[in-house]
Amino acid sequence: MTTAVAPQSTTRPAIAAILLISAAATAFLFWLIYVHPASASSSQYAFLPALNALLNGLSATALLIGYTFIRARRINAHRAAMITAFAFSTLFLVSYIAHHALHGDVRYPAHAALRSVYLPLLASHIILAVVALPLVLVTFFFSLTGRIREHRKVARWTFPLWLYVSVTGVVTYIMLRLAQG
Repeated sequence: MTTAVAPQSTTRPAIAAILLISAAATAFLFWLIYVHPASASSSQYAFLPALNALLNGLSATALLIGYTFIRARRINAHRAAMITAFAFSTLFLVSYIAHHALHGDVRYPAHAALRSVYLPLLASHIILAVVALPLVLVTFFFSLTGRIREHRKVARWTFPLWLYVSVTGVVTYIMLRLAQG
């Protein structure tokens, strides 16, 4: 399958749009989590955090499979795995937004064990998720427009960040659940 190469004149506006969308999404999530009051107090959607962790784990798995495929030069399989990782991450984001819109922020118990490990891990997870979002989108943009050289350059940074964010999403979920008893 051949893909047309995007001329330089279309690259800058596309990347600017990706950065703008990423900034808007990040601002919305921070508002949703830290400013907007939760709209439901029932436990009807208590499954959402576990679903979020599952989707993060599936995304991490698809990322590792995609990495394995590209190392073996199986381009079509790599593309399918990365699209799968993107789909799982997108579903995660929808579920994450729903959870925080309904239940607000969930805090780690103040005197629970491992709080001094959890908080820095969560902070790194959040900061790197903010960085990873535009990188993932730019990496996909370069791939889908046939700019493979640029795709490779950005993917070298995107892959470890995206994988870290996916894995630490699962780890922070497990730590929070264990702390809550």
